Amino acid sequence: MAINFKGPWNSEQTAEFLQQARIPLRLACVGTDGFPRVVSLWYRYEQGHFYCVTHRDSKIAAVLQGNNKVGFEVAPNEPPYHGIRGQGLATLLTEGAEETLRQHLQDYLGGSSSSLAQWLLSRAEEELLIRVEAQRVFTWDYRERMANTG
Repeated sequence: MAINFKGPWNSEQTAEFLQQARIPLRLACVGTDGFPRVVSLWYRYEQGHFYCVTHRDSKIAAVLQGNNKVGFEVAPNEPPYHGIRGQGLATLLTEGAEETLRQHLQDYLGGSSSSLAQWLLSRAEEELLIRVEAQRVFTWDYRERMANTG
């Protein structure tokens, strides 16, 4: 399915930002109680898909099993503000979770030698891969507008 892009960035600029950024993806979904949930997850982006990892017993895994429609955002918290947000469909997979976790550890922690990395790897076989297929992507970029503020 083709992704519907809106905003100042085209698909190539969006992919470049997502592949270079080392900030978490904020993933939003709706629980069975009707209230939204937002979780921050490390991600990898490839060809219109986000790849995240979560423990099989996590709340987000349970919610996604019941409703796979999600919202997402990748944007820094500091000005000047820019980033992407959108909507997509999430799929939970067992295959590829450990490989993705290892890549996340390299990308976000610089390797697997930290105590956090070792703890995450100790339960790697209990991880699930979350694949989010982006359906709609909205970009914004206020860097030029905000260049002379402050």
